[in-house]
Amino acid sequence: MVVRVRVPLAALLENKNPIMKVFHFLFLSATALVLTSCSGKLGALSEDNFKVTPNPLETQAGQVSATVNGMFPEKYMKKKAVVTVTPQLRYQTPQGLKSVNGEGATFQGEKVLGNDQTISYLVGGNYTMKTNFPYTSEMQQSDMYLVFDAKVGKKTVKVPEVKVATGIIATSELYKRTLASANAALAEDNFQRISEQKQQANIQFLIGQAQLRKSELQNNSVQEFVRLISKIMADQEGMALDNIEVSAYASPDGGYELNEKLANKRQDVTNDYLQGEMKKVKMDAPVDAKYTAEDWEGFQELVAASDIQDKDVILRVLSMYQDPEEREQQIKNISVAFRELTDGILPQLRRARMTINYLLIGRDDEQILAQMKNDASKLSVEEILYGATLYDDDTASAEAAYKKATQIYKNDPRAYNNLARLAYAKGNYDEAKQWLNKAQQLDRNQPETNANLGMLALQQGDMLSAENYIAKGAKANGLNEVLGNLHLAQGKYAQAEQDFGRIQSNSAALAQILNKNYQAAATTLKNVKNADATTDYLRAILNARTGNNSEAAKALKKAIEKDPSLADYAAKDLELTKMNK
Repeated sequence: MVVRVRVPLAALLENKNPIMKVFHFLFLSATALVLTSCSGKLGALSEDNFKVTPNPLETQAGQVSATVNGMFPEKYMKKKAVVTVTPQLRYQTPQGLKSVNGEGATFQGEKVLGNDQTISYLVGGNYTMKTNFPYTSEMQQSDMYLVFDAKVGKKTVKVPEVKVATGIIATSELYKRTLASANAALAEDNFQRISEQKQQANIQFLIGQAQLRKSELQNNSVQEFVRLISKIMADQEGMALDNIEVSAYASPDGGYELNEKLANKRQDVTNDYLQGEMKKVKMDAPVDAKYTAEDWEGFQELVAASDIQDKDVILRVLSMYQDPEEREQQIKNISVAFRELTDGILPQLRRARMTINYLLIGRDDEQILAQMKNDASKLSVEEILYGATLYDDDTASAEAAYKKATQIYKNDPRAYNNLARLAYAKGNYDEAKQWLNKAQQLDRNQPETNANLGMLALQQGDMLSAENYIAKGAKANGLNEVLGNLHLAQGKYAQAEQDFGRIQSNSAALAQILNKNYQAAATTLKNVKNADATTDYLRAILNARTGNNSEAAKALKKAIEKDPSLADYAAKDLELTKMNK
């Protein structure tokens, strides 16, 4: 028999005796358990639940990238919960606090039917998410938060945001400053003060003869040769004799002994003629005379360049047989081809060749500069382009020289490019672009022009155009420095350091610092020509990174003295936090 006792709830709550107190306690505990297990709330998460790498954040190639390793603790993720975690970067602007969201990730409880990562209620779970923010200079002082969009079932619940990272190290963005002192590509001149020159003249002989014919001695090449001897002796146009050669030949038809005597005789008569001409102008110089009995080498060259029938067969014979008589006989067996050889090839081999080797000596540096001042139109374009490089740090005179080149030699793009280079060095980027556009109108494939257009695109932050232009400037003079700056901007620090090699510039030092090659960076900064405020600022960062705060402070002071705008930047620079304390 079961006795049911009805006890009013109010009586239970009165707690008038110990039994009633026990009932009261059990009732409240059960109620609390039910409410807790059925609650739709999600608790707060703390900074300890997340690890951000790197922290502080860092810029690379104009982006701020981070990896978030998170952990949902046990009994946190309700079985019907869906939680979206979104990284958010917050920073102050003149208009107030601004925030920008990165890419988020969504997680779900065990009873949610979805494709997101499922987190166990009992044991919790770990996760990794990557995020990225395009960098702007206002982000230098910023904090990264994680914000949550959470639902349990159909009910939206609030999960407090969590601050997970503080500040951004933006040292890589200093490439925009180091670019200002980078060297644009110089279109080089081809000037050679002393150049080797050669002139030749051929005298043809009749078959089996060694007599000099008047018609041959009066041909243009022989007459030009003789006139050149006179010019050299008169020291006209800065000429200096090196040596004179005579080479005589016989064609490879006929017996070897006969051809040897014939070639030797042709050498002698040609040498006698040349000695007579030299005597007329009182030139006393040795003549290197020699002869070739059978000119098989010349024969092969002429056959290979001809359209003679069966020439491939003839060339094969030459390669198969080394004995001169056997060669000749095998070629004679090719009857049709041999007749063509007799008429077209062999007569050209019955000759003597006179060669004069001499040096052409141009104006020296002083003469070029003097002529530039008096009348630049009498200089070649190579001399003007070379002369402009003689002004060292006198950029005004160099600029004037290049402008003269554009006036006298209007179709040469190199002077326009080099004017752009000077404008770039002065920070006149619009002017530089105008000069480069003129150079491109003359030659769109000029490598230095394309490389420098790439440098200007880097200055403007147009990475795609920079890559395209620099690719077209693959053969540019000074390309390694241009490539180094491109790879530095792209965040490829090791490649940039390799590109710069022994170049000692602000950009090279920045690449070494970002590549953590601090010893090399110290050497580079010490040897930067025309060190500026950026040089000193980089030295401050280098010393701060290596723990030498006193030297860092000195370098920063110098940098701010040269460029006061750096004071505000340095105050926000996490690289210098320790030094500023």
